[in-house]
Amino acid sequence: MDHFLQTKAWQTFQESLGRKSISDTGKDWSYRAYLESGSGNTRLYAPYGPTTSSPEGFHQAIESLKQAAVKQSATFLRIEPTAGTDSTTLRKLGFKPVTYQKLNPTRTQIIDLSPSSEDILKQMSQNSRNLTRNYSKKGIEIRSSADPADIETLIELLAKVAKRNHITVHSDDYFRKQTSTLLPIGAARLYAASLDGKVIAAALVYDSSSTRYYAHAAADDDYRKLSAGTALVGQMILDAKAAGLKYFDLYGIAPDNQPNHPWAGFTKFKQSFGGYPVDYLGAWDLPLKPLPYYIYRYYQSIRKRLP
Repeated sequence: MDHFLQTKAWQTFQESLGRKSISDTGKDWSYRAYLESGSGNTRLYAPYGPTTSSPEGFHQAIESLKQAAVKQSATFLRIEPTAGTDSTTLRKLGFKPVTYQKLNPTRTQIIDLSPSSEDILKQMSQNSRNLTRNYSKKGIEIRSSADPADIETLIELLAKVAKRNHITVHSDDYFRKQTSTLLPIGAARLYAASLDGKVIAAALVYDSSSTRYYAHAAADDDYRKLSAGTALVGQMILDAKAAGLKYFDLYGIAPDNQPNHPWAGFTKFKQSFGGYPVDYLGAWDLPLKPLPYYIYRYYQSIRKRLP
């Protein structure tokens, strides 16, 4: 199953940002990779890729990626495989695990949408199930949109969340470019929960041919007692089922038995909708120009320790 970051839609978005994309495919493998520059080096990066269904396919994909990276004079190749290999194999091939940067989540929560809508609701916690079923009784209205202009509401809510929690989010232009690219081709959708005409929670989801991904979301803290964000996710899950999708990916959770993990809070929230965890191998680098690569890696490790 291709991850959304390995789809043609995401490639189109990346190209709209001015990034060079490289793709290739074989009998049971494929990839979409992007040339990225920074800190005196260039990398070829395949987010959640390559996609493959066998060890043989994985090795063929890696050979193609290596050739492409060398052709582009990249300092290193970065991959995030989701199948077809293991950490032992990656180390034997010369890959190094990325431990010095925060990248895409290595664990996620996935909901199987093949059961009936009622059975999907039964898998949720009692609180999430009740909120999904009864949000309209609280006066909350939920709607979805394919209009890129509606991203402004989510941008405003994200800015409030970032200020309140002292975090950094993507730039406004990043979200505007994303929705102007993805919404018209049906690869994303905006959701909003409103009370008396005021939007109190909003979310952006990505849609592949099989899976809906819970990508970006924010809620107005002044209305937190209404739990509109919970109702919003519940409705997005039911809508994905109704649209014929097979899975709902809640996109990123913390490891088990780590109550102090920074993601512990929203992991509990995501797991309240049911589903099961899926673990990935994380990001791995293959140095192609060893000296500049290890200088870059050392620099990034030092940066990580700085306050």
